[in-house]
Formats: sequence, C-alpha cells, structure tokens
Amino acid sequence: MTSRHDKTVRALLDRHGRTFAADAGIKLADRPAPLFQLLVLATLLSTRIRGDIAVAAARALRDAGWTTARGMAEATWAQRTKVLNRSGYARYDERTSRMLGDTAVRLGEQYGGDLRRLREHADGDVDALRASLTTFKGIGGVGADVFLREVQGVWPELRPFVDSRAGDGAKALGLPSSPRRLAGLVDGDDFVRLVAALVRVTIDNDADEVRRTARAA
Repeated sequence: MTSRHDKTVRALLDRHGRTFAADAGIKLADRPAPLFQLLVLATLLSTRIRGDIAVAAARALRDAGWTTARGMAEATWAQRTKVLNRSGYARYDERTSRMLGDTAVRLGEQYGGDLRRLREHADGDVDALRASLTTFKGIGGVGADVFLREVQGVWPELRPFVDSRAGDGAKALGLPSSPRRLAGLVDGDDFVRLVAALVRVTIDNDADEVRRTARAA
C-alpha cells in the first residue's frame, strides 16, 4: 500500500468505518436469523428513503421480535405497517410491509427460512446468488448489492465484492477501482467495513473532507 493510500484508508475508516448491518444492530453471522435480518435491511434500503430511516426501521422490526422468516410471516400486515410507520418509514410503510410478508413466506417455503440454502444453490457464483436474491419482492439491483456487500463478511467466497456505488466512492478518493487491489489495502474482515465506508462517502458526498484529513495526518 502506498503511504497516500494508507492515510486515505485510515481517514476513511475512522470517519465511516461501520457496516450498515452494525448500524442496524445486526450481529451478522452465518446463521438463519441474522441473515434474514440482513435481507430485511436490504429490502428497506432499496426504497427511495434516507438510509438512517431504513436502518431505524430495521431496528424497530427486530425489536418487535420479528427476527426470523417465520416470525415475520406470522406478524400481520397491520402490525408490520404500524412498526414501520412509527419508526419513520411512513412513505412506503404499507407497500413494504406487504413485501416483507411475501418475502418471509417465500423464504420459508422455498428455503426453509434459511438463506444458507440459497448460498448452497449458488455454489459461489455471485451472478447466480444475485439472481436468486432479486426474486424476493422488494429486492432489486440495489438491494442485492447491499446484501452482497455486507454478507461477504460471513460468506468469504464472495470476497472481494465491490458494487458500483462503492466503486464510485473509491474513484472519488483516488483509491484503486479493482476489487482485488482494494482488498489489498486492508486486513481481512476490515474489507467489509472499507466497502461500506466507500458507499457512505457517496451518500454524504464528503470525499474532499476525507482527503483533507488524510493529507493532514
């Protein structure tokens, strides 16, 4: 790593080095419940609503006890809608409540509520995994990118995964655009934090501030 890249990465991680799952209180692991919670978060982040509101909604749904596909499916549409609305997800609450219910039912019927089975079917093929994810209602390209970015921390065969938005963040900071070169800038599990941080740079539009901090270091 060049000294310039080293300083930029340190400044970036100090400022934005947290995953979206961590923000939502999801202790991500290769187990059915946290993987489902990540799918819910990806669904919520897919709509045209502020990321902090989507994260708050994911927390609220989890706090309501709907941490698994079965739990979400057993909640009523009205119950889910009420929680989403109270957490600030008002604009899309009714539609999203319906999508979450449909997703939970389908996940239960097709994969026994366990996204690890979807992983097995994909057999390490990112394109196949993306295609499977987008069959869930509410998960399009954006939602699939969110899920893949975050899940690579516990599904290492996907690493290094860098979506176009993270790539834009790397470009804005003058960092390598190649996923493998980006992965070489950090140690192991920090790559997931790095990719999330690159996305946050594009959201907050603060690449100049990160670069100034790096130059001053």
